[in-house]
Amino acid sequence: MKRIFQRYATLSAFALLPFGLIYGQQKPKPHHMSGKPSNAPYLLLGTYTNSGQSKGIYVYHFNTQTGEATPVSEAVTTNPSYLAVSPDHRFVYAVNEDSGPGGVSSFAFDHSTGQLRFINKVPSEGQWPCYVSASSNGKFIAVANYGSGNAVVFPVSKGSIGAPADQVQHTGTGPVADRQEKAHAHAAIFSPDNKYLFVNDLGIDKIMCYNFAASTGKLSPATAPFVQVKPGSGPRHMVFDASGKFAYLMTELSGEVLVYNYADGRFTLLQTISSHPADFKGKIGSADIHLSPDGNFLYASNRGDANSLAIFRRDKASGKLSVAGFQSTLGVMPRNFNFDPGGNFLLAAHQESNDVVIFKVDKQTGSLTDTGKRIKVGSPVCVQWISSR
Repeated sequence: MKRIFQRYATLSAFALLPFGLIYGQQKPKPHHMSGKPSNAPYLLLGTYTNSGQSKGIYVYHFNTQTGEATPVSEAVTTNPSYLAVSPDHRFVYAVNEDSGPGGVSSFAFDHSTGQLRFINKVPSEGQWPCYVSASSNGKFIAVANYGSGNAVVFPVSKGSIGAPADQVQHTGTGPVADRQEKAHAHAAIFSPDNKYLFVNDLGIDKIMCYNFAASTGKLSPATAPFVQVKPGSGPRHMVFDASGKFAYLMTELSGEVLVYNYADGRFTLLQTISSHPADFKGKIGSADIHLSPDGNFLYASNRGDANSLAIFRRDKASGKLSVAGFQSTLGVMPRNFNFDPGGNFLLAAHQESNDVVIFKVDKQTGSLTDTGKRIKVGSPVCVQWISSR
């Protein structure tokens, strides 16, 4: 978690900015479409602004044929360390992972210009919010507050965030004293069928499972209220495959991927596999996890001393993984990464080296080749996409 790598500082520069500029949109930049495919998606990058090297959310036009990213616009907001896009791609939600009480901001996205228009901001009801996701019906968002160990569901209407619909507070500790001294909710993920909310808690080594009422946003403990993960492993991010039958959990502290069979709120462990080579002896700090768009490979990012991506071949029938290789991310602290919608490129965001490295993906082998292309931006920590229209 970034708390062990980065100290929070308050920038006096933000205090001097007028309210409308802090949470609004800067003057639009020219958006040149010449030479770009009409169906090219927009790339969104969330950043940490407390380093003084970034301003908030950055929007690019991404050419899925060449891997070229062209700046389009930026929205000034503090520490938007994680972003979620609404199912209809009309709105963007961002946590504001500020020191002390955090916030959640919403923006409307203009597909014709690539501009983000600020809608509103509400308290996250906790400290250091680090994750936000949108329900499949588009009516709610869920936020995980790492610092306070709680998760909150907010209603949204036309992109505007309302008062909390419900929230849950976790308690407990884990064996790693400096990281698991209390609960640390690290992700809040809606189930594929929108019936459950799963909250990965790094501090207590559990996936907490809640029934989710899709009409009201209310939460209640599921029949199986939690999944116990190996003590000291620190569950972080999780993804489901397209069938909804398999889930893949990334553990930050132990650097492992856990493969689960999933059915109606219940997880059955199938496999545990390391995201590091067998002879790795350095510091572990794993982070993000994604399936390739075709579902044939799974990738996991490692920070610590590794600064790498683990590449796994996936058996779609069994859900199990086998190691296909490891790739240096060519930067420092790959906190987040993602594929372009077509799966042709993988973008690795480096919090400490202040860049996004663009790799070409070999869809047959899963291997990655450096394109030589870089996006220079301060402390990039989230990669998301919005489709063109």
